[in-house]
Amino acid sequence: QVQLVESGGGLVQAGGSLRLSCAASGRTFSTYAMGWFRQAPGKEREFVAGIRWSVSITAYANSVKGRFTISRDNAKNTVYLQMNSLKSEDTAVYYCAASRYRLSMTQDSVDYWGQGTQVTVSS
Repeated sequence: QVQLVESGGGLVQAGGSLRLSCAASGRTFSTYAMGWFRQAPGKEREFVAGIRWSVSITAYANSVKGRFTISRDNAKNTVYLQMNSLKSEDTAVYYCAASRYRLSMTQDSVDYWGQGTQVTVSS
């Protein structure tokens, strides 16, 4: 059974930092891209960042470039999202995702989803 389990969400002040983790299990993800989406209240779920397991190729949404960094630890089967200089508009539920074919993922390209973790940035 494939599982993507997120952790690390919480409440932080604007300008602060958080690191999200996504532990993957249940299959081999070496040929997949792993990534993060987010969904704010009343808004569409949007792509945030992606990374290939096998090579260090990354992709970011323009809104987070220079502030967020995605990385992975192959030995731990874990993907991270380091979020710095957080803004109130970063408040959302953040979802871990795995896609067989796309690094810059769209929702319909995602094969597996995590359950989500809440990030709240207070201004």
